[in-house]
Amino acid sequence: MVVLRYMRRPFFAIVLVYAVGITGMALIPGRDVDGNPEYMSLFHAFYFFTYTATTTGFGEIPSEFSDQQRLWAIFCLYTGVIAWFYAIGSTIRLLQNPHFIQAVNERSFARTVKRISEPFFIICGFGDTGSLLARGLSDHGLAAVIIDSDLERIKALGLRDYKIRMPGLCADASVPKHLVDAGVKQSNCKGVVVLINDEDVSLKITVMAKFLNPDVKVVCSSTSLRHEEHLKEMGNVTVIDPFEIFAQLLSMAITHPWLHNLNSWLVRAHGVQLGNPLNVPTGDWILCGYGRMGQWIDKYMVGQGVRSTIIDPDAEETAAAGRLIRAHADRKTLERAGVEKAAGIVACTNSDSDNLSILLNVQALNPDAFSIVRQNNHENQLAFDAASANLTLQSSLTTARRILKYLISPLIQTLIDHLRTQDEAATQYLIRRLNNAVGERIPHLWRANLCDSEAAAATQLLKAGGELRLEDLIKNPQQPTHALASVPLMIQRDGQCIMLPDDSEQVLRGDEIVFCGTEQGERMLLANLNNPYTLYYLATGIDPPRGYFFSWLARRIKTRDMAPA
Repeated sequence: MVVLRYMRRPFFAIVLVYAVGITGMALIPGRDVDGNPEYMSLFHAFYFFTYTATTTGFGEIPSEFSDQQRLWAIFCLYTGVIAWFYAIGSTIRLLQNPHFIQAVNERSFARTVKRISEPFFIICGFGDTGSLLARGLSDHGLAAVIIDSDLERIKALGLRDYKIRMPGLCADASVPKHLVDAGVKQSNCKGVVVLINDEDVSLKITVMAKFLNPDVKVVCSSTSLRHEEHLKEMGNVTVIDPFEIFAQLLSMAITHPWLHNLNSWLVRAHGVQLGNPLNVPTGDWILCGYGRMGQWIDKYMVGQGVRSTIIDPDAEETAAAGRLIRAHADRKTLERAGVEKAAGIVACTNSDSDNLSILLNVQALNPDAFSIVRQNNHENQLAFDAASANLTLQSSLTTARRILKYLISPLIQTLIDHLRTQDEAATQYLIRRLNNAVGERIPHLWRANLCDSEAAAATQLLKAGGELRLEDLIKNPQQPTHALASVPLMIQRDGQCIMLPDDSEQVLRGDEIVFCGTEQGERMLLANLNNPYTLYYLATGIDPPRGYFFSWLARRIKTRDMAPA
């Protein structure tokens, strides 16, 4: 429609010029070799206009022109040039028209998405969080489709070195047409992730996605209590609040340091070594900034019996009665709050420069204090790395890690919550197993479904009445006495979860098993699940003959041995 609207007049102008010129050439008489009048046919007139329009110039054909024909040809040539200039200029303006470019991009984007055959996710918003999430999905071999209203972000998407191609569209994700183009109605769309800073727009996108596909999972980042309650009422919507998540992690670091270390290692937190937990002190703390993040941290700290002095110039007196200093967190205010004796300090204002300034003052006044700092902008990463805080909160990174963990294996958070109710010895035992299996390699999480499509050999053996145990699945076929780099974390069976199952646990058809290991361990485990010969050998220790000839030969030998002497 955009092409027809812009090219209608230029097209009619060229048609009119050609029609008048061809008609005139056909009506004006010329002369043959004998000097007799001769009229040009319509085909020859059209042929003449065709080659003159391209400036080829084959001469006067089929016969020499008369002066009247030459005069008419001069007129037609000039009018033709003007018409073609008008048409070419209109074409160039069309190609530069933003509406035409948008229409072409939308059409190409929709076609690309329709060709995606593997499971994929839709990411609405390609800011810091969306970019980190896309990188994590790519590292795990999962595809994603990106929608963002910022053209520069979509251009940057094309420069990312992702393992899997991720198409992007510059558009408003709250428009239903764009969600449909992104594949929200396709059966292989596994979820929609909404990472828009505007809470109202996020709510609108979530509503549109649920109307277009009521069964699709929606993950939404939100820090507004009102929006969070509204989103949860829709059903099958997971709301991620980065400030609450970080407060939970800090509480976990205080009460369950080994579990905090395990959780950070599973999400591939930078610089985290498995088996080396943080030692967070529980003495007097100072909390600089009492916004949304500060309130969540204070709530969880109070729940753990840790009360802190709060510094915030804008907080209300009733917010933290008796613990609030209404002033900016400068050097004098920190001394007034008792920074010299503080066990730790949290700099969680919404300004990176203020947080770094607070951290510098704390390092000068009490270098032994445990320091936690909030990073608002991902571009300031180098400065925060140089600050060397004990713990850094980057809301975009925290959100991306939690969403990635939920998309890859939502049961992992169930395991973390289970371990919080257990003794630290259970976590330490799991850490030792993971250390033996993975070591210093990058951890990799995946799920194995014992179904016909994903574990053909395993389901075939179980259908035949055979038995399988976890230890059979994770054996190395090249060295059966050694296990693969994979540790089973849990089994989901009939809606129930078996946490930290023993290797001797028997598996059944329909089980969903969550593993942690390496990418090579996943590939070899999938090979075990889908190769009947390998799986039978690992389960029984017997290597059956393969092929028609060797199977026939084995039957003959067995028959001969069973025959009476």
